Amino acid sequence: MPKSAVLACFHLPFDEESHVDVDTSTMPRRIKKTTDDLFALPCACQNLRRVTRMVTRLYDGELRKAGLEITQFGLLTALGVVGEANQKRLSLGFELDSTTLTRTLALLEKRGWITVRRGTDRRERLFRLTPSGRQQIAAGQPHWERAERKLKRELGRTGWKRMQRTVAEVTHAAAAF
Repeated sequence: MPKSAVLACFHLPFDEESHVDVDTSTMPRRIKKTTDDLFALPCACQNLRRVTRMVTRLYDGELRKAGLEITQFGLLTALGVVGEANQKRLSLGFELDSTTLTRTLALLEKRGWITVRRGTDRRERLFRLTPSGRQQIAAGQPHWERAERKLKRELGRTGWKRMQRTVAEVTHAAAAF
């Protein structure tokens, strides 16, 4: 099946933001070079989940060279931007389930990339980057950029901009539910 026909089956282009909760550790390490094996799925959700797994594999493959996964890189980057955040804010910002977030934050803390302190409410935990976490972002940045370039190159400038608009529209529509 030609690439254009497969993309037409998706109804919606790539969504690089919702992939944070996908565990790719058991997925094949190769990036599929052909779309011939893909089913033409009539469901937007199934198509989005499939493309998310494929894009996640691309980013994880690159970030693995820096000892990171896209979920970890995303959380570190977010903490680098906001400075400090509690688990609820991170969960809402990434639309990430609590179990996955708790597991990922614990790993980041264990590796020394974030610190945790109690908030004003004894139950609240506030997360912040450590200098080691900032170094990890810097180590991962060129690998993340390589993944971005690969996807941009494959989509082309127009396709990339269309994907960004569509992802924003789908995100807005899904947030209404």
